[in-house]
Amino acid sequence: MNLAMTRERCVLRYLLDKWRDETPEAPCARFADGREYNWREFTELVRQQARALQDLGVRQGDHVLVWLPNGLAMTRLWFAVNYIGAVYVPVNTAYKGALLEHVIENAGARLAVAHAQLTPRLADVATGELETVVCVGGPAQVDDLPKLRLCGEEALVSQAEPLPLERPIEPWDTQSIIYTSGTTGASKGVLSSYAHLHFMGLGVVSNRQNEPYIGPADKFLITSPLFHVGGTSCVYGSLIHGASIVMPEAFDTASFWQKIDETGATCVVLLGVMASFLVNQPPSPRDREHPLRHATIVPMSTEGVAFGERFGVTTHTLFSMTEIAVPIIADPNPTVAGSCGKVRDGVEVRLVDEHDHEVPRGAIGELVLRPGLPWTIMHGYNKDADATARAWRNGWFHSGDAFRQDADDCFFFVDRFKDSIRRRGENISSFEVELEITRYPGVMEVAAVAVPSVHGEDEILIAVAMAEGRTLDCAALVQHLQPRMAHFMIPRYVRVLPELPKTPTRKVEKYRIRQEGVTPDTWDREAAGIVVKRDRIA
Repeated sequence: MNLAMTRERCVLRYLLDKWRDETPEAPCARFADGREYNWREFTELVRQQARALQDLGVRQGDHVLVWLPNGLAMTRLWFAVNYIGAVYVPVNTAYKGALLEHVIENAGARLAVAHAQLTPRLADVATGELETVVCVGGPAQVDDLPKLRLCGEEALVSQAEPLPLERPIEPWDTQSIIYTSGTTGASKGVLSSYAHLHFMGLGVVSNRQNEPYIGPADKFLITSPLFHVGGTSCVYGSLIHGASIVMPEAFDTASFWQKIDETGATCVVLLGVMASFLVNQPPSPRDREHPLRHATIVPMSTEGVAFGERFGVTTHTLFSMTEIAVPIIADPNPTVAGSCGKVRDGVEVRLVDEHDHEVPRGAIGELVLRPGLPWTIMHGYNKDADATARAWRNGWFHSGDAFRQDADDCFFFVDRFKDSIRRRGENISSFEVELEITRYPGVMEVAAVAVPSVHGEDEILIAVAMAEGRTLDCAALVQHLQPRMAHFMIPRYVRVLPELPKTPTRKVEKYRIRQEGVTPDTWDREAAGIVVKRDRIA
């Protein structure tokens, strides 16, 4: 397959215009309210918003913060930002407190578009270079935001044509900054080009030889939020091939097959425990009576294998990260749980030790890689030259993840060398969990680690050492954290220790805490009957 990274092949503006011109009446997108847009209609909506952004002062290359849930508003705004060559900077709708403040300050955006229900969180944080906040879904639900100009949703619509670009948008231009979990420091903003996103989107809907299995007749059900690369890459994979997208408000086990039937969705990506939840539903005589043809399941578990067999769909799996672009893809219908597949055409991959020497076949090593095509991997971490240099040392991108490779060239994910935690489909920084908890009165030091969950991902356990003479009320700690942290970051388990285990150089030995796991003296939030409420946007 020709993988030339030209403007017409990988830049959003030119792809969108292409489908508007070639198939104007074909379906483009359907959202939770049931409204379906064709390519002509949706492109016109994007162009109107693109001009409105220009009227708000956004110029080619500017950063725009987008703080919205999945839906028409989020998708339209993303496309409008990129349509004028600006940089799309999505923010997780669960962020608040110190983590939100860090992202705002790092992004360097002057304009943010936020859901009205999220705006009260801006009152408690420094807002960096932000000057204007446009509120979507109603007026801002906060009395005053010093130094910020608040605008209503009407500011995002214009009937005028978009102003001409200063220059053509190139494949190597920055398309987005997506924040990934920090592990040894604060969350990092991944600088992604159009070529990078194109190669990633292509990988989500193709085999190892980059041959796609979707086309204009397909409909892709989007199950991941657009502020994550999982959702972004699925939308872009559809855009590349002229397929339409179906975007419900969120993944829901009970209504999943109903949505497939109602929308005619033919493709889906199921992350984390989604496939497990669906397989564990009671069998039905109609298990194979649906339009779904392809399901990409990450990671490929035993439930993932069972999913394909039970529901009669072609299954796929792969490995990727925000910084890279699907370097490993399995052949269709994989049967070995835990396998990620083999190296994709156009990428070099090695497994190395701590000195970057390749490990023997079968041994565990860190996955490092480099692309064969320019700009098809991240080009840095925003405002973090040191982290960029560490990731790219010796000319290879270091994933921080442990893998092994078998005699048949298949790669198996083993564990994270990093201290990140994955819970409920979210990558969580142990550093950021710890940072917030150390602010609680009396906490001297804390270590956050992953412990196994019955759902196949992680639960968060924190080990806490209190200052002399202080005690910890675990329930009060959780109550304190709820307005300050994303719901998925709040620990389930708490161990109070006299002192955290240390190395001779006084570094915390997290591996010992992780190995000991949930001990008899560990407090369990769920056993205590404390429910962490998820912030929902009406």
